[in-house]
Amino acid sequence: MNADQLRTCLEAIGWSQRHLALTLNTHPTTVRRWAQDKQPIPSSVGLWLDTLAAFHNEHAQPQGWQAAHEKEHD
Repeated sequence: MNADQLRTCLEAIGWSQRHLALTLNTHPTTVRRWAQDKQPIPSSVGLWLDTLAAFHNEHAQPQGWQAAHEKEHD
């Protein structure tokens, strides 16, 4: 995985670089280096992000749930 692919995956998942760092329990500077192509992205992280992004791309967020939820609390 390269830096462009990392950013594409994060966008698909809806995560920031900071969220990824928190999820992986790593320093935000590490993720920033990955996103700037200054440090290689571990293959296990790349595969995991590809899998998460593919899932998000194949399974859109549910439509209309928020309106129904808001009606319940009115």
